[in-house]
Amino acid sequence: MSFIIWIVIGGIIGWLASLVMKTDAQQGLFLNVVVGIVGALLGGWLLSPLFGVGTINADDFSLMSLVVSFLGAVILLAIVNLVFRGRAR
Repeated sequence: MSFIIWIVIGGIIGWLASLVMKTDAQQGLFLNVVVGIVGALLGGWLLSPLFGVGTINADDFSLMSLVVSFLGAVILLAIVNLVFRGRAR
């Protein structure tokens, strides 16, 4: 059951991050899910030690874990924009 929650919450987080970074028109549902899950991993690696919370990948479904996962997804999209487009939006 936690795998399905990963996909749903990851998709929502990826979609919100793509709205913030203005890449929503370029990516579909599958990429939103991938961005949400990989962004949560990145957020867990970079931001979890700073905030002292887990992410959605660590089965921690608190408000702060959702924020850390969202920030990780935004950072991931900024890195992708820098690498492929030469600038972060």
